[in-house]
Amino acid sequence: MESDKNRKGPAIKAAMLIIFLVTAIVIARFTPLKAFLNAERLGQLLKTAGPWAPAAYIGAYAAGVCLFMPGTLLATVGAAIFGPYYGFIYVWLGAMIGAVLAFFIGRYLGRDFAASLIGNKLGKYDEAIERNGFATVLYLRLVYFPFTPMNFGMGLTRVRFWDYFSGTALGIIVGTFIFTFFVGTIKDVWSSGQWGGLLSWKVFFSLGLFVFSFFIPKIIERLKAWRQIGVV
Repeated sequence: MESDKNRKGPAIKAAMLIIFLVTAIVIARFTPLKAFLNAERLGQLLKTAGPWAPAAYIGAYAAGVCLFMPGTLLATVGAAIFGPYYGFIYVWLGAMIGAVLAFFIGRYLGRDFAASLIGNKLGKYDEAIERNGFATVLYLRLVYFPFTPMNFGMGLTRVRFWDYFSGTALGIIVGTFIFTFFVGTIKDVWSSGQWGGLLSWKVFFSLGLFVFSFFIPKIIERLKAWRQIGVV
């Protein structure tokens, strides 16, 4: 009798997780909310928030992460409205809060059920993630593993929260800064109307960083391969 209850609890939580994920995707993709998922509409809403705009944006970004909203769109809005520097800070904070919330949703609702399904072979990978949590999370973030699925998925594993948190915090800094700096810089030039600014060092630097960001996963993979054969 007690064992039946022990089995039902994780199964009910797992069902709640599935319902939550499906509902989140439906809300973001197939409801009137989708009409507001563009830079112009989101920008207008944030402007009405006045001095609370940064807090509103961070909260919206965090909620967007959990609802599978396009992170690129949300980051573009942040960089365009707040500029390359404040935009970077607010985008990073929103992404981190969203990542933490999604992790805990996955951990609370899905971990017990996932653990009950893990056999000996998968159990070894689960233990490895626990032992090398920080390095695993950092690597996956640097190679741009899909952000939101990873947040929920890591909650299903044995990774320690602080390994997940620190690996995420460090792993998304580079990509976030490069993207927001590029978008924010171009937006500043556009707003000023001084098109000669497109030839400034700042624009070329931001463009160079943006192009470089596409090569980060390959660089990480190459370093990993070299490390395995003892080159580095």
